[in-house]
Parts: sequence; structure tokens; C-alpha cells
Amino acid sequence: MRVLGVDPGLTRCGIGVVEGAPGRRLAMVGVGVVRTPVDAPVGERLVLIEQGVEAWLDEHRPQAVAVERVFSQHNVRTVMGTAQASAVAILCAGRRGLPVHLHTPSEVKAAVTGSGRAGKDQVGAMVTRLLRLDAPPRPADAADALALAICHIWRAPAIDRLQQAVAARRAAPRRATAGVPPDPATARRTAARRAPVGGRPSAPSADRTPPASAGTPPPTSHQEPAP
Repeated sequence: MRVLGVDPGLTRCGIGVVEGAPGRRLAMVGVGVVRTPVDAPVGERLVLIEQGVEAWLDEHRPQAVAVERVFSQHNVRTVMGTAQASAVAILCAGRRGLPVHLHTPSEVKAAVTGSGRAGKDQVGAMVTRLLRLDAPPRPADAADALALAICHIWRAPAIDRLQQAVAARRAAPRRATAGVPPDPATARRTAARRAPVGGRPSAPSADRTPPASAGTPPPTSHQEPAP
């Protein structure tokens, strides 16, 4: 599986491509950074990021794209630029029909180092070790992009199983509507939810007089005259 990782940023957008599979040796295919001038208008900077991401997609042909999930920060200006660059990367992948997966920084750190609170130096050191590199990639944005790709390769099987379970759960009501009986466990749960509180309702008594239908006069009593 070949994954392109994107560490989004408006000034530096880290790009890293890793190939491998869970439990197998990983290999770095390429790593780099897409840079934009700080004094350029935002629109021009986003176009440069798009062109850079497209060039990486054309060259390396990944099967999936992993992007860092943007989370709230105190610096609103920084998080806005990160979100804009992230959206450009997602757009480039979506235009090609490539699956896009978002991973939080804590998920990436935990997958690569075993701790969701690891620092950038620890992430860079583990990326260097896992990919058997001579030195940590520089700048740190490049190492983070490789870490994103590694994280997704290792988490992909679990993500696929979760998506299949969600799809099967959503399809269950449609099967029942189409006349296909649900599995016994689902049927029992449905019956339990529909059962009235306090037990089943009692059946109507046989000696009860049925209500008179419309237009039928009520019955009258007849008594014999006294002798």
C-alpha cells in the first residue's frame, strides 16, 4: 500500500510518501516540503500548494492520502492557514477519487512512538528508525508527513473493518424493509424495544358486550306483565 501523507501548513506543507503494509517492512518513496512566500496573497499561496500536491500525486501515484486533522489552537490565524492548506490537499485527492483519511496529531504520535504526547524530536527519531534513514528528515514538517503515512498504513485495516461494520448496520433496516428477515439477534432486540412496559396487553374478555354499530338501536329490556 502506498500512502501520501500531508502535514498541512500555509508557509510549509510537508509531503511524504511511504509504501508498506502492517507487519511488514516500510519504505520511504519520497519526502519534501511545498513552500509559499509569506508576503504573497492567500489565494496565490493556496494555488502554489495545490500545484505542489498535484505534482506529488502525479509522480508517486499513491493509493490513499492521509492528512493531519486540524484541531483548535489559541492562534486563530495559524489554525486558519492550516485548515486552508488541509482543504487544498483533500480537494486534490478527492478530484482523483483517492480515499482521504484524517488523523489527529495524538493518533499519529501514539502510532509511531507509542505515546500521544511525544515531541517532534521523538517522532523524527522513530520515523528515521522505522524507515531506516541515515538522518531525520528536515524540516520537521517533512518528518510529520512521513509519520502520517506510517500511521495510516498501520491503522488502515482497523479503519476498513470499522467502515464495513457501519455500512452493514446502515444496510440492516433496508434489508428488513425489502422483505429480507434480519438476523435473530437483531430481531430479538427489535421485539424487546417494541414490547410495552409492564408486559403484554391483556386480550379482551369474551363476555364483554361489543359496542353497538352506527345506526343500530340499543337493546331494550322486556318484562312479562304481573298476573
